[in-house]
Amino acid sequence: MGLRTDIGLQSAATRGSTDTYADNLETEVLIVGAGFGGVYLLHKLRDELGLNCKVYEAGKDLGGVWHWNCYPGARVDTSVPLYEFSFERVWKDWTWKEKYPTYRELRQYFDHVDKQLDIKKDVAFDTRVVAAEFDKETCKWVVKTEDGRIARCTYFLLATGFAAKRHFPDWKGLDTFNGVMHHSSFWPEEGVEIKGKRVAVIGTGATGVQLTQECAKDAAELTVFQRTPNLALPMRQRTLTKEEQDAAKDQYAQIYKHRLSTFGGFSSDRSGKMTFDDTPQQRQAFFEKPWENGGFEFWLANYDDMLLDATANREAYDFWAKKTRSRLHDPVKKDILAPLEAPHPFGTKRPSLEQDYYEQFNKPNVHVVDVKQNPIVEVTPTGIVTADGKLHEVDVIALATGFDSLTGGMKNMGLKDADGVDLSEKWKTGTWSYLGMTCHGYPNMFFLYGAQGPTAFSNGPSCVEIQADWIVDTIAALRKENIKTIEATKDAEEEWRQIVTALSDATLFPGTSSWYMGANVPGKPREQLNYLGGLPRYGQECRERLDGWKGFTVVR
Repeated sequence: MGLRTDIGLQSAATRGSTDTYADNLETEVLIVGAGFGGVYLLHKLRDELGLNCKVYEAGKDLGGVWHWNCYPGARVDTSVPLYEFSFERVWKDWTWKEKYPTYRELRQYFDHVDKQLDIKKDVAFDTRVVAAEFDKETCKWVVKTEDGRIARCTYFLLATGFAAKRHFPDWKGLDTFNGVMHHSSFWPEEGVEIKGKRVAVIGTGATGVQLTQECAKDAAELTVFQRTPNLALPMRQRTLTKEEQDAAKDQYAQIYKHRLSTFGGFSSDRSGKMTFDDTPQQRQAFFEKPWENGGFEFWLANYDDMLLDATANREAYDFWAKKTRSRLHDPVKKDILAPLEAPHPFGTKRPSLEQDYYEQFNKPNVHVVDVKQNPIVEVTPTGIVTADGKLHEVDVIALATGFDSLTGGMKNMGLKDADGVDLSEKWKTGTWSYLGMTCHGYPNMFFLYGAQGPTAFSNGPSCVEIQADWIVDTIAALRKENIKTIEATKDAEEEWRQIVTALSDATLFPGTSSWYMGANVPGKPREQLNYLGGLPRYGQECRERLDGWKGFTVVR
């Protein structure tokens, strides 16, 4: 089978026996996606509001990104219990093995969720949405699947996440490679034999870091092709016991309440201090604490001006570089992986969490190529050619080249507004939404964990909970007031875009080319795609809009 490039069916779908798979499906709510967002919405709308709800999922099981990700080393970079549903029915009898679970354990978790909440009975798997359009006469959405089924619904909810569309480079000869090549998100379930092979990992985002850590342990030779250094942070992984988790569960309700009160939906929050309020000695001591705690604390619980002021940011970068360079032996690799001069302000590209990433490069058979200085120009049947003319012969290529993040998935679904205009056309020159959950021209359509929400700067389950609860409460209010349709106004979209942009412009983010700014995909508009005001402020802004339906047109 050739290189897989999208989530379309690879073979005939296995049609389930429930009514969710029926052609001409009629339902009050249709949800697309069965990850954290889709499962949360289904449970709340079906089991608490009593609505008829169905879910379409392109994959073969629950889990969203954790259904698709099975590459070597794949694991979440948010610790548990923060990376969980807050439903007591789910967490009270669940025990994790590790602080940062692997994809295998996360799949087991979603099986447990299904046992507790009976999710799968209302999910159609192997079901990819390829078109959807609002019918003005019936005030319903008409949704078409890849295999030709039609569904009609009153409320159309997109829970496809921010990484639904994979990004592939346009290198010459990509289809000529005779070895094994996969995008990380389409890694085969049966795995790929790495032991004794020459392996290339292309990309050093979170996935590239995880792939490198694992492949370096077994490959005969590993070459990592890096465009930008990943300013990775120590994960501080550890095993968890049942006893310690059971002892902490009387605090879980408070933990889940508290996470919604922090900027990013984690347990820690910003420090309330400015960088130069402290002396140099105090600053070093301050930096040490989040560094030793691990996770994203050094990024999100640092000085308040770290992401606002370049001079303050440089203090954080210099600390990171000193810590990281001390772990690297080879001076050339040291300067490529952790240069003395910051490649960009620290934290304006998403830092990844690592366990022993840098130590792998101390091995003589692990190499790094700086493709910013020496770009990839061609893929041949036997390997990868860089601009200096060198052929890097490899047996396996792992494309950790990322995603058309935040907008790509929705633009690739054939979504048409009430006038028949495709969303890909509407968003061709930039992104417009209202609250990062609704769009003008798309009545009764809501989305979450996507563009112009707090998405990339938040813990996924925390963001999902704030947005999904708002969507659920909105639908409940619409039904209570006998409102047929709700639609964002064009002016409200423009206002929200200005809010998102203004929050971003007050930071260091716009000066860095990153997927936060849409800069990782050639031709994609450069713009801030995330709300940078933090979860509490975001939740408050969204709630205020419900009073009198501010920014919406409603039809009774």
